[in-house]
Amino acid sequence: MTTETFEFQVEARQLLQLMIHSVYSNKDVFLRELVSNASDALDKLRLATLRDDAPDADVSDLHIELEVDKDARTLTVRDNGIGMSYDEVTRLIGTIANSGTAKFLEELREAKDAAGADGLIGQFGVGFYSGFMVADEVTL
Repeated sequence: MTTETFEFQVEARQLLQLMIHSVYSNKDVFLRELVSNASDALDKLRLATLRDDAPDADVSDLHIELEVDKDARTLTVRDNGIGMSYDEVTRLIGTIANSGTAKFLEELREAKDAAGADGLIGQFGVGFYSGFMVADEVTL
């Protein structure tokens, strides 16, 4: 008997669509998820300044902006929170269900600073991907 090895062929976009639609039942949740991510970025920056991890950060005007461009058919969700390094983007955005907030909460618990975790929302690492429910392209 001859054995033959086959490689799985994964169509990433189809897999992503399956995952998104199994988590979310309503397309409108994408906006809530993206605003929640932005809110977490603001909270993380605020907490970083309290812990002296970002002592020079200006937290006097933290905000989230929504910008609609009907002609370009785009919606931009922008915040001035903690931001992400190139490494964080590749590690966290490049891996489905890998949440930076979940890792952040874990670090707070280990440091016995659970009070700082109040209000952080996104712990499952799929909020960013909800944008693909309504868009073919998402820019970070």
